[in-house]
Amino acid sequence: MITTLLEMTFANCEGGLNIDLSAFNNNDLVSVAFSEQPAVVIQINDAKAKEILANNNIDFVVIGKPQDKREITLTKDNETYNLDINALRDVWYKSSYLLDIRQTGKAKATERFENYKKQDLRYDFSSKFTGKAADLGIDMHRREASGVKAAIIREKGVNGDREMAYALYLAGFDVKDVHTTDLINGKEDLSDVNMIVFVGGFSNSDVCGSAKGWAGALLYNEKARTAIENFYARKDTLSLGVCNGCQLMTALGLVYPDHEEHPVMLHNDSHKFESNFINVDVNHSNSIMLSSLAGRRLGVWIAHGEGKFNFPYYKDKYNIAMSYSFGDYPGNPNGSDWNVAAICSNDGRHLAMMPHIERAFLPWQWPYYPENRKNDEVTPWIEAFVNALNWIKQQ
Repeated sequence: MITTLLEMTFANCEGGLNIDLSAFNNNDLVSVAFSEQPAVVIQINDAKAKEILANNNIDFVVIGKPQDKREITLTKDNETYNLDINALRDVWYKSSYLLDIRQTGKAKATERFENYKKQDLRYDFSSKFTGKAADLGIDMHRREASGVKAAIIREKGVNGDREMAYALYLAGFDVKDVHTTDLINGKEDLSDVNMIVFVGGFSNSDVCGSAKGWAGALLYNEKARTAIENFYARKDTLSLGVCNGCQLMTALGLVYPDHEEHPVMLHNDSHKFESNFINVDVNHSNSIMLSSLAGRRLGVWIAHGEGKFNFPYYKDKYNIAMSYSFGDYPGNPNGSDWNVAAICSNDGRHLAMMPHIERAFLPWQWPYYPENRKNDEVTPWIEAFVNALNWIKQQ
């Protein structure tokens, strides 16, 4: 029981529990606290809870309530223990830390161990965001074509195409699937679409390095290269690259074509694959997709091994559209220069990012979503796709 109570508080950064086990007769406090008999501990704010449990013949005991102190106060009869949650959370985390030393090395493992409790998720959705699909012009049950076309660009090994296609479709795009081989053999030339998205995953198993095989397939095949060049030469197009797609866009120099040297994506400073749900800040920039989100702090998934932005020029040469909210590891999961999470072309049309916004546009996709937003149908990230649709409609 005590392990259960502690783990219920480890996910928080504030508050504790005031627990009284006096209702358990004929046992001392330690015996009850370390009992392993089958049971469920529920924290619930519902006046009808007792009635529901009783009506279903479920035995229950009220054992306590939350408290402001960062402690678990454990009482039974004449015994009392005050358990320091933060200290015991470090004990709980230490096994992971010791394993992490062997995988990541002592420096980064120690940095994670020191920072995991300091980098709690905090969001700023802004008062303008209602969470209602209709307020963004979204029909959650659309079955008719809109006439605005987007294409998912795939290569063998990618794995983010379906959720990306649905995010685009939900926003109002008609979405088509384009494999790299379709560009190579001339089956597709992108002339009928206004937006393309290079999706995340592990193209060609990343055996040549992240997205290098994918980049070569587009760069060294005349039809594929011509299709990409013609698409980017048009003034009515947008593009997005996420994770593996971001690595592809930087490898091909698609974000800053006028620069002699391009940003490169390096291995994470931890030298391992990082997967986490973290905070990012959407910066004020001229990014078309992120324009309405500027100034907000949101949560998003990351999942990459080579996500470190390395820039050949200084900061004023780049349109930095999104930053990791924390500069220290693991809040900045890869060690990117200036905590950069996303860059955008200087005209605002072409966006390359490591975080997976296509895995966070619905509330249930978030491991922690604000408690006061239980009726939200969509999250703020869907605005990025709606902004893209509306811009194209205006062209």
